[in-house]
Amino acid sequence: MSDSTVRCWLVERTFDDRNLVTIVYATPDGSRYQQRERSSTSLQTGSPVTAAVDVPEDELEPVSDEATRDRYATEVERTAEQYNPDERI
Repeated sequence: MSDSTVRCWLVERTFDDRNLVTIVYATPDGSRYQQRERSSTSLQTGSPVTAAVDVPEDELEPVSDEATRDRYATEVERTAEQYNPDERI
């Protein structure tokens, strides 16, 4: 396991019909991401969704297509401009 972490920013949040929320954090260049699933209830009672998180390097997955990488990079820039890293969003 790697000791190094990467600051990742919230780029996507989707809700499904099973009451689950999928949260995606991506690296600033949009090339890697981490996806998390949480119940909508845990979002209200558990740890908050913040603008950014530090993700262990070995927990990041590569983004496979260029369009998604570009979209993630654009969203990172927008989120980073509007929010502090530890701000709830």
